Amino acid sequence: MNLARIGAIARKEFYHLIRDFRSLYLAFAIPLSLILLFGYALSLDVDNIKTVVVDHDRSAASRDFIAKLDASPYFRIIAHLDGTGQVTHYLDHGRTEMALVIPSGWSEDLQAERGSPLQVLIDGSDPGFAGISRGYITGFVERYNRLLLLDFLNRKGMKDINPPVEGRFRIWFNEDLESTNFIIPGIIAIIIMIVGAMLTSLVIAREYENGTMETILSLPVGAGEFLVGKAIPYFLIALADVLVAALMGQVLFGVVIKSSFFLFLMAASVYIAVALALGLFISVITKSLLIANIGAVLITFLPSMLLSDFVFPISNMPKILQIITYIVPARYFIDILNGLYLRHVGFDYLWSNYLVLACMLAILAMVTFMKLRREGL
Repeated sequence: MNLARIGAIARKEFYHLIRDFRSLYLAFAIPLSLILLFGYALSLDVDNIKTVVVDHDRSAASRDFIAKLDASPYFRIIAHLDGTGQVTHYLDHGRTEMALVIPSGWSEDLQAERGSPLQVLIDGSDPGFAGISRGYITGFVERYNRLLLLDFLNRKGMKDINPPVEGRFRIWFNEDLESTNFIIPGIIAIIIMIVGAMLTSLVIAREYENGTMETILSLPVGAGEFLVGKAIPYFLIALADVLVAALMGQVLFGVVIKSSFFLFLMAASVYIAVALALGLFISVITKSLLIANIGAVLITFLPSMLLSDFVFPISNMPKILQIITYIVPARYFIDILNGLYLRHVGFDYLWSNYLVLACMLAILAMVTFMKLRREGL
């Protein structure tokens, strides 16, 4: 390869980027906006569940139960209603996510040591949210039952009963269970696909549509030199976006790299190269800006978002989709980022992911190179 020819092609692509405001906007503004939007708006944490209460009992016991529920960080009582008809109205119009109905005579049943049922209605429009909410209210009722049991034993003058099994929980890697600690590393992978694959999917297709590809074919430039020269500007832009995203994650959200920063840079560089190679491959195959843009969204952005273990766990997917995830580069990069950001592991644990990304890069580069050679470059 001739470095002078590679530099000339890279300069040409830099000049085009500077002149094309839309490409610069896509390269910088959208990735930074994604960090802010995903960091602040997207949260997988379930807390402050909007709750309405219907207290038919109106006793000291029911008021104590409601007060303890409202004091929990997971529930927020927004209204005390008079009847179940209002509950239906609140649920139908999405004004509440949970309703609690305490029947009359509830405290009398408690004092008489009889079963004291109460009704909990949960909006199941979002099954995940509803399942977590059900777990929260079930745990709250169980803790309240234990308090009542201890009070009963004290009044009877009996000793406290120690449960035979005592669970002692310790959370590893994400001690505070903050979804932001998982979202910020994942969005870095999405940013690289946007800047890398989606932008580079247009560079060669643009040459075909503008009619300049015939001129390039007549130049003394090899296919490898052409591909490397085209990729260099986008590699630098993507790397700058990654560094800015990592800095924003640390400054704005307190998400820091626990492991080696060098391993982070190495993983980002390899993954950027894979994204660029995939974008160039799409550009060479399609030869059309419109088709290349649509293909980049379908082949790179959506799989990186949906099939990478970022938003949806791979273990919960159908078997056929679990198999497809093995060819999604973002799956391996996100696993590396989780290891570096959360698990504080080194290269000896993550080397297989690096190897898979390197193999993907080699395959994509070779296929694109051979395709350009057949085109006469």
